[in-house]
Amino acid sequence: MVSTGDTAPTFTATLGTAEHESFDLDDHLGDGPVVLAFFPGAFTPPCRNEMIALQNHLGDFEDAGATVFGISADSPFSQGAFREEHGLEFDLVSDMGGDAIRAYDLEMSIPDLGLHGIANRAVYVLDDDGVVTFSWVADDPTNEPDYDAILDAVRDA
Repeated sequence: MVSTGDTAPTFTATLGTAEHESFDLDDHLGDGPVVLAFFPGAFTPPCRNEMIALQNHLGDFEDAGATVFGISADSPFSQGAFREEHGLEFDLVSDMGGDAIRAYDLEMSIPDLGLHGIANRAVYVLDDDGVVTFSWVADDPTNEPDYDAILDAVRDA
């Protein structure tokens, strides 16, 4: 599992928009801290709550020079609709193939909901060199991170 002090695995995926724009984490390193917020699935209550909380803190993250990305195994179309429905102003990244989810060792299943190969809830803050300066992985995917701790990590990155 990726933890504080590790060099973060880089990955490519697709932005959660109808345009299917490509996303490459390498393109975002070196421009200030990067927050990677992995979440199990769009349109679920805990994920909605987390993404809205990140949106509510977005001004503080931006003031600290950080860029925030939400990452899930949802399709770009689903993410785009989710983003629009909740007024999210940061990008969501579609990792339908699971490459990023597996690289960060976050793959899980919730069989009762028919969900397989999804991301556990986790947050990483990366510095300009791609080193993880903060990591949090949920013991239970319904738990949310400490948003003030993430913001503190961004300010220290």
